[in-house]
Amino acid sequence: MLIDSFDRVVDYLRVSVTERCNFRCNYCMPEKPFSWVPKENLLTFEELFEFIKVAIDEGVNKIRITGGEPLLREGIDQFIKMIYDYKPSIDLAMTTNAFLLKGTARKLKDAGLKRINVSIDTLNPKVAEEIAGKNVLKNVLAGVDEALKVGLKVKVNMVPMKSVNVEEIIDILEYSKQRGISIRFIEYMENTHAKAEIKGLKSPELLELLRKKYNFSDDGFDGSSPSHYYTMDDGYKFGIIEPYEDDFCKQCNRIRLTAEGNLIPCLYFDEALSIAQSIRSDDIKGVKDILKEVIKTKPEKNRWGTDDGESSTRAFYETGG
Repeated sequence: MLIDSFDRVVDYLRVSVTERCNFRCNYCMPEKPFSWVPKENLLTFEELFEFIKVAIDEGVNKIRITGGEPLLREGIDQFIKMIYDYKPSIDLAMTTNAFLLKGTARKLKDAGLKRINVSIDTLNPKVAEEIAGKNVLKNVLAGVDEALKVGLKVKVNMVPMKSVNVEEIIDILEYSKQRGISIRFIEYMENTHAKAEIKGLKSPELLELLRKKYNFSDDGFDGSSPSHYYTMDDGYKFGIIEPYEDDFCKQCNRIRLTAEGNLIPCLYFDEALSIAQSIRSDDIKGVKDILKEVIKTKPEKNRWGTDDGESSTRAFYETGG
C-alpha cells in the first residue's frame, strides 16, 4: 500500500501516453504548433507497462489512460490489453476527446477498457469549432454513441466559460441525462497555455443557474473523487469539480506518469522524478525507490490560488489534466 505524508492512500495512477492532440482547445493548448516529442524520447508501451506492474503490485487499483489525445498513439488497445491481462480486476479507464472513438470503441472494450471520460463543452457545431480549432462535434457525438453501443461506461466533462457556452449548461446536462451518462462540470483551471480572455463560471454561479430549473440536494464528496456531487429529485446525479476550494485536495489519491517517464505527485506542480533510466536498465528496485519517493513528496495541496501566485508552467496536455 502506498501512503503519502498526509496519510492519504495513493491507489490511482494516470498515465499520459502522448502529449500530441488533434484539438487546439482554447483552455488547454490553443497556440501550440502541431508538433510532437521525438519518438525515441517516449517510453514504449512495454516500458510503461513495466512501471505499471510495479505500481499495481504496490497497491494501485485504478489506472486512467490520458494524453494529449491517447487515441493518437498507435496500438493503444494492445497497451490496454497488457494491463488488463496482468490484473483483470483493475479499474481501467481513458480520457479522450472522442474524435477517433467511433472506429476504436469496440477494440478498446474488447481489450479490457471499462470507462471513458469525454469533454463535451457545447452541442453547437460552430461553438465547438471555435473552442477546439476545428470542426469536431459530429465525430465526438458519434464516438460517444458508439462507446455506449459497445458497453463502455461514459462520463461527460464540461468546462463552463462565460460568453462561450454558459447558455448550454442545461442542454448538455439533459443530453447526458437522457443517455444515462454522468456529467461533471469543471471550473476552468487557469494556466499559462490557455487564451488569456477565458473566464470560467464558479461553482456558486453554476448552482444558481441550475436551481432555476431543477431541485437537488447536496451529497458532498464521494470517497476520493474530486467531484462535489448533487442529486436531483428524480435521482440523477451531477458533479462539480472545484480546484480552487480548500477541500479539493483533501482526499487526493493520484499520481501521474508522462509519456517520457516523469512521475508527478500533483497536477499543478513542476516537481517530478524520472523513471526512464531505471526502467530502461531493468532496475526494478530503482523504480520502486522513485515511486516511493514521489509518494513521500506528494504535496498536501495544489498551488491554485496561493498568496504568492505560484503556479505550474507544465501544460495539461503533458499530464492529461
